[in-house]
Amino acid sequence: MPSRSLLDHITVTAFSLEEGAKFVSETLGVSLQTGGEHPRMATHNMLLRLGDSMFLEVIAPNPAAQPPLRPRWFALDDLDAQSPPSLSTWVARTPNIQKAAAAASEPLGYIEPMSRGAFEWLITIPEDGSVPLNGTAPALVEWHTDVHPARTLEDKRLSLAKLEIFHPTPDRVSQLLSSLDLDAPVSVRQAEPGTSARLVAHINTPHGLRLLSTANPPLHQTNHSKAELEQ
Repeated sequence: MPSRSLLDHITVTAFSLEEGAKFVSETLGVSLQTGGEHPRMATHNMLLRLGDSMFLEVIAPNPAAQPPLRPRWFALDDLDAQSPPSLSTWVARTPNIQKAAAAASEPLGYIEPMSRGAFEWLITIPEDGSVPLNGTAPALVEWHTDVHPARTLEDKRLSLAKLEIFHPTPDRVSQLLSSLDLDAPVSVRQAEPGTSARLVAHINTPHGLRLLSTANPPLHQTNHSKAELEQ
C-alpha cells in the first residue's frame, strides 16, 4: 500500500488563459494570480490558493511558446476556440509517486519531470495527453520543492469544501481512490442517465459557497438555487 495521497489541486482547462481566468473569477467572485509557464508542455497558468497545501489552477496552451513535440497534458490539444472552460481533472499529491502509480488500479500515465519557474515536480501523464477516466481519475504529483506552491499565493479566503466526482461506473473510481489511499474531501457519485463523467468543486468563498464545474449550463446541478449561489 502506498503512502497516503492528498488532494493537491484542481485543474480548469481552457483554450485561452484569459477565458479560463474570466470563467473562474466570475464564478467565485475573486481575481486569479499569475502563475507561470511550463516550457516542456508549451502551457501557462493562473492560480488561486485553496489552503496551505491546495490550490486551483487554470491552464491553457501558451500561444507565445513553441509547440511541444508531444501532446500537451490535460487534453489541451483537444480544445478549440468554441470549447468552454471546464473543471477537467484534479491532481493528488504523494510522497512516493512510483509506489502510488504502481498501486493504482487504473493506468495513470508515465511519470515525467516538469517545472514552472523555481518549482520542480514529477507528475503522471498519459502518452497521448489525455485525462484518465475522463478526468475523474487524478494525476499524481510528487513535489521537489521545499515550499508548497499554495504557500506562495495570496490568501483570498477560499477553501475547497468538497469535490464531487460523477461517473457512469462509480465503483471503478472508488476502487482507484482506495488503491491510492486517498485522504481528501472527495465523494464519488453515479452519473445521471445520459450524462458523461464530470467534476463539481464546492468552494467556500467570501461570497458564500460557489460551485465550479464547466462554463456550459447546467453549471450548478445541485439543490442550491441560483440566488443562493450569487449571494
